Amino acid sequence: MTEMRPLIRPVRMSDLDAVLRLAESGGSGLTNLPPDRDALAARISFAERAMEDAAARDAGAAIMLVADIAGEIAATGMVFARVGAEWPFYSYRLTRQASVSRSLGRTKAQMLLNLTNDFDGETEVGGLFVDPSRRGLALGRLMARARYLFIAMHRSWFANRIIAELRGYQDADGRAPVWEAIGRNFYDMDFQEADRTGALHGNQFIADLGPRYPIYLSMLPTEAQAACGSPHDEGRPARDMLLAEGFRDEGYVDIFDGGPTLVADIDALRAVREAERRMVRFEREPGVELLTGCGEGAMFRATNGGVTRVDEDTVDITPPLARRLGIAAGAEITIVPA
Repeated sequence: MTEMRPLIRPVRMSDLDAVLRLAESGGSGLTNLPPDRDALAARISFAERAMEDAAARDAGAAIMLVADIAGEIAATGMVFARVGAEWPFYSYRLTRQASVSRSLGRTKAQMLLNLTNDFDGETEVGGLFVDPSRRGLALGRLMARARYLFIAMHRSWFANRIIAELRGYQDADGRAPVWEAIGRNFYDMDFQEADRTGALHGNQFIADLGPRYPIYLSMLPTEAQAACGSPHDEGRPARDMLLAEGFRDEGYVDIFDGGPTLVADIDALRAVREAERRMVRFEREPGVELLTGCGEGAMFRATNGGVTRVDEDTVDITPPLARRLGIAAGAEITIVPA
């Protein structure tokens, strides 16, 4: 039913219990959505501040959006206006180094993992998670694109580049081969504990205890080499969506599980490039499947469906879409392909 389409809106503290249930259903590895009530309450509080306060955004507070279906929270998605504000943002970067022996007439190339802070000050999208019982409804794509629509409608809030970290590969027992080969040796804790420590207390322990020199990938176990730069099996569709949106793989990987970190220029993102503003008129018959958004900051709303026609200056929408967005004829909305 049309009225059952999701409404994407900013999170509210009244959503805490529903967001906690989502986080608990996600298992380990969801760094931006820790299954801890106090931590989530703090993040929601910061997210509410981020909608009103530029200083909060610049200090690292996340903008958190939720998909609301008939009053139930079905998905979450976040945008961090600036990363590396509260503590440094660490990544490994894979680089190639070739050595030559003239006496042997042989060249040997090695891949190295280098600890970097290349993304301090950049924008990040993260925290994308869909209720497992509602998968298959394209909510992940809708939530992802709604974040880019929000960015397009609040462009001055964000940096020139944007990154997206993907959850790294884990085996059937929840083991992360990259962590077992590297992290455990430096931090003396298991993957779940390290992931939770980073989510709740920040990443200073990475600088305190982490490797000081590049790591030769070839010296890691074969399983860890294969996992380095590979997403979790459930994250492959997300990677494909990011690449289609305009993100690139430049060899950055997560220091915990080795998942890929993708990079893009914000103004090159498809949804940002294609966003257009139109004045609303009302019609009855649906026809065009578009993502529509309106409102600023805490009043932001986005959804799909209900567009009948797009002209040079106006867009015709159905009354049910107008009710979901809370707008009247003559209002302005922003549209992008769904």
